[in-house]
Amino acid sequence: QLPLVESGGGLVQPGGSLRLSCSASGFASDHYAIGWFRQSSGTKREGVSCMGKDVGSEDYADSVKGRFTISRDNGNKMTYLQMNNLKPEDSGVYYCAAKWGSVYRNCDVNDFHFWGQGTQVNVSL
Repeated sequence: QLPLVESGGGLVQPGGSLRLSCSASGFASDHYAIGWFRQSSGTKREGVSCMGKDVGSEDYADSVKGRFTISRDNGNKMTYLQMNNLKPEDSGVYYCAAKWGSVYRNCDVNDFHFWGQGTQVNVSL
């Protein structure tokens, strides 16, 4: 079983919304930081949003700031990415990632150790 399991991707029209979910139920504790990353065709995987164990530590890529919201439910070991006002350029494979520890240094792929399988998001008419 994968340490992180994602769901919620799909096809949505521009201006629509999606909510991605990531389960970390396989982890023994909630002492981890979480991140959402995405990769479109021909591009490198980039950080979309990252969050420490506690509220107030969130970071967002400039391209999604004001439209996306990251959250987590430590009791249930779940994390979410609410995506509103989606644009075609938001299309890509979205990955949930985690690292041990309450905080992260950078919202960068190299700082996260555990990865989900990815979920496809297509924003198109």
